[in-house]
Amino acid sequence: MDAPDNKPPTFWQMLHSVMAAAFGVQSGKNRARDFTHGKPSHFVVLGIVFTVLFALTLFAIVKLVVHLAGV
Repeated sequence: MDAPDNKPPTFWQMLHSVMAAAFGVQSGKNRARDFTHGKPSHFVVLGIVFTVLFALTLFAIVKLVVHLAGV
């Protein structure tokens, strides 16, 4: 029964953890899994990529709103 808990987190689990941490809603169970079985470098890279994509998305939304407003 402990075998699944000893696996490193999958890409999707890491992405979920990064997004949850970015918004401050990370669960204690997932945080413990990440610190126990995850590699910090994977989370750092994924966090940087997520942050850049998030910022670019916000920039694009603002540009679209300004364009539609005719400013």
